[in-house]
Amino acid sequence: MGLDQTIYGNALAAWLIAAGIYATTTLSLWLIERYALRAFARFARNTQTSIDDLVADILGETKFGLILFVALFAASLALELDPTVSLVIRRAAAIAVVVQGGIWASAAIAFWVTRFVDLMAGEDAEAVTMVSALSFVGRLAVWSVVLLLILDNLGVEVAALLAGLGIGGIAVALAAQNVLSDLLASLSIILDKPFVIGDFLVIGEYQGSVERIGLKTTRLRSLGGEQLILGNSDVINTRIRNLGRMADRRASLQVGVTYDTPREVLAQIPGWIEEIVEAQEHTRFDRSHLSGFGESAIEFDTIFYMTVPQYDRFMDTKQAVLLAIHERFDRHGVEFAYPTRVVYTIPADPADSTRGDAPAAEE
Repeated sequence: MGLDQTIYGNALAAWLIAAGIYATTTLSLWLIERYALRAFARFARNTQTSIDDLVADILGETKFGLILFVALFAASLALELDPTVSLVIRRAAAIAVVVQGGIWASAAIAFWVTRFVDLMAGEDAEAVTMVSALSFVGRLAVWSVVLLLILDNLGVEVAALLAGLGIGGIAVALAAQNVLSDLLASLSIILDKPFVIGDFLVIGEYQGSVERIGLKTTRLRSLGGEQLILGNSDVINTRIRNLGRMADRRASLQVGVTYDTPREVLAQIPGWIEEIVEAQEHTRFDRSHLSGFGESAIEFDTIFYMTVPQYDRFMDTKQAVLLAIHERFDRHGVEFAYPTRVVYTIPADPADSTRGDAPAAEE
């Protein structure tokens, strides 16, 4: 068998050249991907810039299938092939490049999102929530474009397809109103940011910390430990109390003392309470007054604020204030009042028990 023997319209020598191109291209690209790119990735980790890290991450997502299709296309250029076969090879290679481009674009989005989340975690939860949600939208847009390019390479009329999808989309929208309502509500949450991950919410009868904001649901972790899953549209259409954005906490204390407390001591009690409150960290005293005379106590009303919103620190400070008040009252002999009732009885006049009715006068 000579090298000039024809096989499927090409000389044997042409087939051998094509095979050599295929093998050389595949081996060269595989070696570049396996060794050169890995060496570049190690170099990028030791630099201060992030651009080379991005390039390393993107190129590290190169798939071996792309190498095979590129090598096949390069080898086909050395042959005289049937137009249909040549078209199939070109389209297959183009689709492989488009899919690989989508993988690279997704890797780039994931790289920047990861960097941003690591940078802003604990500092700006709102920005983290927004970027995490927009990254999904970005990847969805990338793969939508990839799908359209694949269909275009397959000979599908993309313009007609989009027009048909528009008409079908109306029917789908009518059939999936609840799902679309949740999707639009999630967009509202992302843009308006009434709450972010980590905020503690009270939504109707439910309360908990926000764990995840999805496209359809928002998930809370309740104080009891269970996970609460609420539809985004239900959340948006309900009055929300966002305790996570509380700037400070207001504390109201009511104290009652007995009525036999001396008047000069009563006048000092508001000053004592003010001194106790201001001795605590992260507090802002507002007022303390004798507020009224109750059924069994002389009542004092005190208001102060905690300048840090954490509930556990608020309760620790409130406890410290109450214990200090108890100690101060005990030191000065002031007694706390508790519900009592004193009944005074007046003994009857003994003369009343022997006095009868006066006799009626006779006419």
